[in-house]
Amino acid sequence: MSARNIGIPGIEPPEKKCDDPNCPFHGTLSVRGIILEGVVVSDKMDKTVIVEREYSRFIKKYKRYERRRSRIPAHNPPCINAKKGDLVKIAETRPISKTVSFVVIQIIRREVRG
Repeated sequence: MSARNIGIPGIEPPEKKCDDPNCPFHGTLSVRGIILEGVVVSDKMDKTVIVEREYSRFIKKYKRYERRRSRIPAHNPPCINAKKGDLVKIAETRPISKTVSFVVIQIIRREVRG
């Protein structure tokens, strides 16, 4: 089975193959909706990572911005295999479990490991 095009410009399928049905490249999972970037802060679960993203929100009363962060659980296919510290791109998909509705589609920058 060859890797399929998921329809997002600039996203190439990984060289590694996998047999995960919830992989957008080698399985039947389709991606839709929003695409986000963030840093993997936890990879302790099986095929799931926690991605944290920072954003700013304007506070009208004080005319200033505050920094906020959100933690998003995302499915981590075996062919991508993102680790803690990696900067990744995640895409929205149908709900895979109670909390997971995103999937890792690309590793932008790998964490330097010693």
